[in-house]
Amino acid sequence: MAKGIEIREAHFPGRAPLDAYGNGGFRFADMSHRGSLLCLPSGIHGWDIEEGQALTVATFMKVLEEAQQIEVLLVGTGLNLRPIPADVRAALKARGIASDPMGTGAAVRTYNIMLAESRAVAAALIAV
Repeated sequence: MAKGIEIREAHFPGRAPLDAYGNGGFRFADMSHRGSLLCLPSGIHGWDIEEGQALTVATFMKVLEEAQQIEVLLVGTGLNLRPIPADVRAALKARGIASDPMGTGAAVRTYNIMLAESRAVAAALIAV
């Protein structure tokens, strides 16, 4: 019996600058990914969220699991700046993570700069 195509959770096991964004996805490390991304110390992961969806503590669970290695979380909220809900900010702050919301383009640029400076940065980027 043929297996067909196996779908696995999107994951790049390492840190890499983001080369491009737009058209509903991102390019990095000679690869492309459609959809949103979490750029964490453990690697770059697909993030199941779209622009306009509510930001909840549950959507940031993977970030909270790696909190000991993150000082700053850049949150790319899509085309427009959206505030991070108070309960999400509180959950991040309780784990020692400062959160900074901005449009996704600004978050990508800031992430690349902070990554180049070897800072303890992570990014949660909603695809645009």
